[in-house]
Amino acid sequence: MLVELAVKNLGVIESARIPFGDGLVALTGETGAGKTMLVEALNLLSGQKADPSRVRVGSEEAVVEALFVDGDDEFVLRRVVPVSGRSKAYLNGELATAATLAEVADDLLEMHGQHAQQQLFSARAHRDALDEFAGIDTTELVRLKSELRSLRSEIDASGGDERSRVRELSLLEFQVEEIDAAQLRIGEDADLASEEETLGDALGHVEAAENAGAQLGSDGAAMDQLSGAMDALKDRSPYGSVLERLVGLRAELSDCTNEIRRIGESIEPDPQRLAILQERRALIAELRRKYGETEGMILDFADETRRRVDELRSHDARLAELQQKFDAADTAYRREAERVGALRRGSATKLAVSIEARLQDLAMSAAHVEIRVADSSESLADGAEVEFLISTNPGVSPGPLAKVASGGELSRVMLALRLVLTHSPPTTVFDEIDAGIGGETAVEVGRLLAQLSRGQQVLVVTHLPQVAAYADHQVLISKSIESGAAETTAVPLDRPDRVVEISRMISGSPDSDSARIHAEELLDRAVAERRPRAS
Repeated sequence: MLVELAVKNLGVIESARIPFGDGLVALTGETGAGKTMLVEALNLLSGQKADPSRVRVGSEEAVVEALFVDGDDEFVLRRVVPVSGRSKAYLNGELATAATLAEVADDLLEMHGQHAQQQLFSARAHRDALDEFAGIDTTELVRLKSELRSLRSEIDASGGDERSRVRELSLLEFQVEEIDAAQLRIGEDADLASEEETLGDALGHVEAAENAGAQLGSDGAAMDQLSGAMDALKDRSPYGSVLERLVGLRAELSDCTNEIRRIGESIEPDPQRLAILQERRALIAELRRKYGETEGMILDFADETRRRVDELRSHDARLAELQQKFDAADTAYRREAERVGALRRGSATKLAVSIEARLQDLAMSAAHVEIRVADSSESLADGAEVEFLISTNPGVSPGPLAKVASGGELSRVMLALRLVLTHSPPTTVFDEIDAGIGGETAVEVGRLLAQLSRGQQVLVVTHLPQVAAYADHQVLISKSIESGAAETTAVPLDRPDRVVEISRMISGSPDSDSARIHAEELLDRAVAERRPRAS
């Protein structure tokens, strides 16, 4: 339900914060006081397109915020409309899109007024209403439809025309063969690079070994000088530790000299081997350019390509399998659609009669409702299309709701439908539902709204005292002129204040004694008829 609504700088409303109770809530006040601004505020929270011209004159932006409670869940919806630029939407304090706000609000709030009857025009809404009334389970139909879409997508994505598949297969087979023929080994290029570097300057490496050996091991070289130094320190106790280190150094120097000699002797110029290395590295470089930066990436590419080759080679078999599954699902879907369509056709008249019966009580005694369900041969969409038709005058053929019914009539049709059905969002808003009615019909409208509010919160913008009297709560919307500017306020009314406001609604004068007596009677009658509510 809607717990609280805050509006700032929207139209004639400078700032208003309105708490709402459960049950039936009546919004009343003089014409032009700003009641429609509250409805517009809720429309903004429902994702409706923002109109910057509705920002209060002299303000930079309008802000609308509401707290909804649905079971244990709380939702804070917020909309900011600047004078210039794009509007912003927020959900529970986080920035969101208007579409996201609309999706959440759709489960919390239902708007019905002079300009907010789109839901009644929706073919989906017509189907859902009929299914709910008749208790038709469409779970299997929806599942089969989803399965058909998935299978169709797989078929469409399984490969293009035959020529395209042949071209792709030929290319992929060449790529796999090229990689396989190379017989790559992970880390191979690094090993080859090291060997190429050695053979590329073999003579220089051998010469360097000879030169180093001469410096280290020949007469007068480093080894001889090191031995001479050790002889000079021999039997000199102060140098005992240094001498031990020099012994180790001479052993290490000897090892290095031998290792240099061994390596130098192992290197032999081999132009043929060098050419083979260079050719191999060029091949690896070409494969890396085509298929991946490393040998591992190239091999992974080959594995993935093999899988695609297998898919293309088995394309016909896979396509036949998919087509077989699609045909089976299509047959099952059509069978289920026929079943659902038959149930809809069998219940359409009953729902139409039930709506008509409610409309009789809502000053639409001449209304005739027809619910048309398409034959299976015409459409299988979701188990046959459903359309609500209505005529509001005798002798006129029923037509689409959008073309036949006025805004007030549409609200009453929705009220009648809501009374017939069992499910609706936690909060429903009716704007000007009482247009063109009065007397006992107005009393009946109030009674039916109160009946509807037993299972949900209902907000109604009304000018009729008979309707307002049936409300559990009443909010007075009033306008005043402050410093040359119009300002609207919204105030919840207690019982004495409700008597005054309903007196005004009855006679135009809140001070009329007879009007107050009538107002008391209306309130007492409504209280007596409403079911007791927990305090």
